[in-house]
Amino acid sequence: MNIYLLSIIATFIVSFISLIGIFTLSIKTEKLKTFLIYLVSFSAGALFGDVFFHLLPESAENGLSINTSIIVLSGILLSFFTEKIICWRHCHLPIQKDHIHRFAYMNLFGDFIHNIIDGLTIGASFLTSKTIGIATSLAVIFHEIPQEIGDFGVLIHGGFRKFQALRLNFYTALTAFIGLFISFFLYSKVKHINQILIPLAAGNFIYIAGSDLIPELHKETSFKKSLLQFFFFISGVFIMYLLTYIE
Repeated sequence: MNIYLLSIIATFIVSFISLIGIFTLSIKTEKLKTFLIYLVSFSAGALFGDVFFHLLPESAENGLSINTSIIVLSGILLSFFTEKIICWRHCHLPIQKDHIHRFAYMNLFGDFIHNIIDGLTIGASFLTSKTIGIATSLAVIFHEIPQEIGDFGVLIHGGFRKFQALRLNFYTALTAFIGLFISFFLYSKVKHINQILIPLAAGNFIYIAGSDLIPELHKETSFKKSLLQFFFFISGVFIMYLLTYIE
């Protein structure tokens, strides 16, 4: 299948995940929290696995240069800047009383920026290779599920009605196509643009997994649950490793 069509399908699937919040309305908060923490763990492993099995090896195909390292670091700094300056905050778990976002519109704006970056990452990955595109899309999907459930909760607590929240969440999710088409445009106009976009994506994934996801996992101190988290984390890494064999 044409890589452009594949990347469009992958971006649509990622956008469609924004509607997952509707399926959580009948689930009790405690059960949802128990389920989500393992999904967060799996997501962290998948993101790290994609970085170290796909994105970084592709970036260092001709040798790991200081320029590549600078671009990866720039991806981390860009994510940090986005989170600090635009007040973008990932919400992976159900909203609690001490974790209610004051400005629901700011959350929507943060999602707008985040989804553009997702689309840009998916496009750049597919334009590099089908294997990297599939692996990166799966890593984004695994990360989006808990995030979108959290975002749905943020909008509800921010005063939106349920179907308003679903609709707005879906509209912002569709902005991933902006990033996707930007990657198409840059690929056609700028020579070797993927040598910049792929390590940038690696830096972004490192930041998300290390700064947003891992801290959530450390909140659980139960030995049994921590072992389960570790199992799901390793499973996420292993799935990304298996995808290295897709040609």
